[in-house]
Amino acid sequence: MNNPDYQRLRELAWRRKLTETELAEFRAATPKATTDAEAEAALSAALEQLPDAPVPSNFTALVLQAVEREMMQPTRRRHDWTWVRWVLVPRTAVATIIAGASLVGYQHHQFVRRAAVGESMVTVTAVQSLPSPQILADFDVIRRLDSTPPADKDLLALLQ
Repeated sequence: MNNPDYQRLRELAWRRKLTETELAEFRAATPKATTDAEAEAALSAALEQLPDAPVPSNFTALVLQAVEREMMQPTRRRHDWTWVRWVLVPRTAVATIIAGASLVGYQHHQFVRRAAVGESMVTVTAVQSLPSPQILADFDVIRRLDSTPPADKDLLALLQ
């Protein structure tokens, strides 16, 4: 029951006996309130008939002693987790950043190296045909064939 008037009247019934007007308001608050009002009234009447509990003569002194004992007890120290926030978290963050940057750098290095190998493979496959080993066997002969004397500049000048 979320009716504020009902709750107010219910709490008022706990403290004192309701007047007829308040009782009528309480019954009119909700359909279930009639049975609740009767139960509340019966409970209040039963509690009023109970004798007051005897209070020891030194009740105030006992309460004050209990308060002093509680204040004198050392406070239990909670686990001090502030070092986690101020020491461990920043160090972990820095280590994670360094590890991540190292991983990215290594991946970039691998990518560049693989690209270079790919380019060299393209260059090798672009060659139409490689010379046969037979040509390399006759290399001395081929080298001698290319050794022609230089052109005679005087003769060329006369022919022009």
